[in-house]
Amino acid sequence: MEDIDVIAVLQDPVRRRLYEYVAAQGREVGRNEAAEAAGVARTLAAHHLDKLADAGLLESGSRRLTGRSGPGAGRPAKVYTRSRAERSVSLPARDYRTAAELLAEAAEQAGLDAGLCAAARRRGEALRGSAEPCGGLDEAMEMLTARGYEPHREGAEAAEEEAPVIRMRNCPFHAVAERFPPLVCGMNLALLEGLLGPDGPVRARMDARPGECCVVLDSSKNNER
Repeated sequence: MEDIDVIAVLQDPVRRRLYEYVAAQGREVGRNEAAEAAGVARTLAAHHLDKLADAGLLESGSRRLTGRSGPGAGRPAKVYTRSRAERSVSLPARDYRTAAELLAEAAEQAGLDAGLCAAARRRGEALRGSAEPCGGLDEAMEMLTARGYEPHREGAEAAEEEAPVIRMRNCPFHAVAERFPPLVCGMNLALLEGLLGPDGPVRARMDARPGECCVVLDSSKNNER
């Protein structure tokens, strides 16, 4: 299926709500949960979830949601997670990914890591403009959401003096980062440092985890203890 056809699948408002809910969870989601979240009947949710899986936007599997096994545990339920495949549309077709990979390869071979990070930090500062440094984790969450990082709090139930960490389910530079991780992850960190601003209450740092962005954000006051 062409990317433009895949994206067209999301035109249906119910289907889009279901996709956005599953994508936001960062884990497997069953049909009952997705139906309740979207406010539709389970049979309708199942139909649309399977359409999303057929289009490659979701991945499907099965497991017992009760957590039990053996006799009496019930049949495995169908579950869904967001696909890691990337989709993009440009008319006419353009190939920015190849250009980005070639530039990254040249920068890596020339040892331009420091120059790239400096440029990324300046770009982050330019995007922030004249605004004050990021005022806190809530403001950082909004900023990251707007830029497609899909942030989520980890340890949100922690005490205020132990502020939660913000992790990101999506890396906007994932395709290039897979081939050139040190170069691109360093660039990403510098970009976010520029966006957050200096000496503010939130800092960015490296803490790579499979399937997520390599950078996390936390409260800078925690690192003074």
